[in-house]
Amino acid sequence: MAGIRGDCHPRFASVRDRFADNFAQGRELGASLCVYQHGAPVVDLWGGLAGEGRPWRRDTLALLASTTKGMAVTAVLLLVDRGVLDLDTPVADYWPEFAAEGKGGMPLRWILGHRSGVVVIDPPLTIEDIELGSPVAEVLAGARPAWRPGSAHGYHCLTLGWLVSEVVRRVTGLTVGQLFAREIAAPLGLDLHIGIPAHQEGRLASVVAPTAGEVRNGRADPGLHELNRAICEPSSLLHRATYGSVVLTPELLGGSRLYRAEVPSAGGVGTAAGLARLYASLIGEVDGIRLLRPETTDRARTVEARGRDLVLRLDTAYSAGFMLPGGPMWPDFGAPGAFGYAGATGAFAFADPDTGLAFAYVPNRMSELIEGSDGRVWRLMWESLRCARLA
Repeated sequence: MAGIRGDCHPRFASVRDRFADNFAQGRELGASLCVYQHGAPVVDLWGGLAGEGRPWRRDTLALLASTTKGMAVTAVLLLVDRGVLDLDTPVADYWPEFAAEGKGGMPLRWILGHRSGVVVIDPPLTIEDIELGSPVAEVLAGARPAWRPGSAHGYHCLTLGWLVSEVVRRVTGLTVGQLFAREIAAPLGLDLHIGIPAHQEGRLASVVAPTAGEVRNGRADPGLHELNRAICEPSSLLHRATYGSVVLTPELLGGSRLYRAEVPSAGGVGTAAGLARLYASLIGEVDGIRLLRPETTDRARTVEARGRDLVLRLDTAYSAGFMLPGGPMWPDFGAPGAFGYAGATGAFAFADPDTGLAFAYVPNRMSELIEGSDGRVWRLMWESLRCARLA
């Protein structure tokens, strides 16, 4: 247990053991883990290093990668809950320019459910485009879907966040990051950011990429064979939707501009405590605050798309807003009503209304598997659910 700090309810002691095991086995550099049940924290742990010579602290921030998507769609669902947005209304009703290339009848739910086909950004975005914001909206408005909208689904790796951000801006005047900060993070006291303020950068953990050996091990997973092949093919939808959609230079990746800019599909930063508290507020009250009405939460976990993912080339499942269990990215742990998001950094956050559980795990050693689904987090998820069912 050396180096592991924080609190843990005795009933969840085995979760603490699993968390410590990840460090003992050399699978972690630094990480935080937080679990809520029925609106109260039952696990709040952290340990290891945030960077060279820097211990991980309770308020250490880390890159969340695609776990950021859960923050962005929560802001959209909040507006749905308030009657400002409607899932079945065409996006073009809010954003007229989006009707180009046959997208005029596309309902908002198809974007949230990864069914829109708008997955590739061409020409690729520069950091200047991202910082300005308007060039991103313009290229997405004119984008041609990769398949007939609504006829199939495929992971909107980068486009999901920017698409919903423009819809949010059209109806509120705020970007999705600004709305999240004002209407969600501030009332709940969440240490979560889509676009980090410059004065907070000193709390950021360094991201550590997997070694070549770890990548080889990840690519040996037979369930991810097609995905791993696709990411290496420049002509594939997966490659075009990721590396082909953004101009990434070594200077950019090594600096802070990408953290400061709003990248609401993959650029959020935060703590496990913040994520767990967010998801807890989606399924119940946290200190008197419940973000969504129960009927809106039910819509957030109702299947919108399931089966073969045209981008990831494996089976996935999505609601109108979240990733759902099923397939290699999120094995079925016996929580069919759960919803959440994984990230390539290894981060994972989800809520399970059936047990009242809200779970978040945030490391800084990236996973060897795209979207972060690996044994480190699976053991923690499984054990947390097992303990929650004993209540």
